[in-house]
Amino acid sequence: MERNWVEVEPEPRQDGSADVNASGSSMHAFSHIRPPRLPPHLLQRIPGVLSPGAFSFCEVDPGYGPMLNRKMGSQGFGAAVAPMAAFPPQRYHYFLVLDFEATCDKPQIHPQEIIEFPILKLNGRTMEIESTFHTYVQPVVHPQLTPFCTELTGIVQDTVDGQPILSQVLERVDEWMGKEGLLDPSVKSIFVTCGDWDLKLMLPGQCEYLGLQVADYFKQWINLKKAYSFAIGTWPKNGLLDMNKGMSLQHIGRPHSGIDDCRNIANIMKTLAHRGFIFKQTSRRI
Repeated sequence: MERNWVEVEPEPRQDGSADVNASGSSMHAFSHIRPPRLPPHLLQRIPGVLSPGAFSFCEVDPGYGPMLNRKMGSQGFGAAVAPMAAFPPQRYHYFLVLDFEATCDKPQIHPQEIIEFPILKLNGRTMEIESTFHTYVQPVVHPQLTPFCTELTGIVQDTVDGQPILSQVLERVDEWMGKEGLLDPSVKSIFVTCGDWDLKLMLPGQCEYLGLQVADYFKQWINLKKAYSFAIGTWPKNGLLDMNKGMSLQHIGRPHSGIDDCRNIANIMKTLAHRGFIFKQTSRRI
């Protein structure tokens, strides 16, 4: 669930991540070698460097994202650019795409409680979805959903009644993470959200209210809005709708459906990766 009202304008550069490539057999054989960073104006002077598959051998500095967008065609990353056969290795083996839906009303109720908890496991080499964790969550402080909440999210009362409460869901998430090999120290993974609200405010706030601990893997993430602004050069004020429009992508499913929003995030990430963008951590909570 996007919360534009908690967003601030993006910083001009990405931060908070080690400048290294992920390693492992699932990556390209040469992924342990740092590819040269070349700005787009130099790439254009090298014969054949923009041919399909070229980005397997050189990395486009994300700092040149807006320039890259202008150089690659007046329509940005849309249909004017032919798909690439390969793209640069990402710094993470897996991206964990997450988007909460929560209880809400006008005026806002307090505390808000998570009522939909979806995660998509996105392979960092193929940018394809490998696994899904998805459950609805029964709220306990305000167990009755408001008409406003149902209209916004499409979630009805029967959907959350009888579902696990948040403490049980967090245990199941940890079990799923272990089953998927994501707790292995040699596996690099990071959560991805559309905005900072989910992991900076919503989950920590509800856990504090209920006396629950927040697992360390929830404390650093990629804000897709920031990543998109680094790559394209514009801030997506309307979140997923602006990002899909900016890259000529069809919006998937229903807005403010957690699982559908996750699918849109994954699709946008895949498109950016195929255009040469390297994702880095943008946000963290201490």
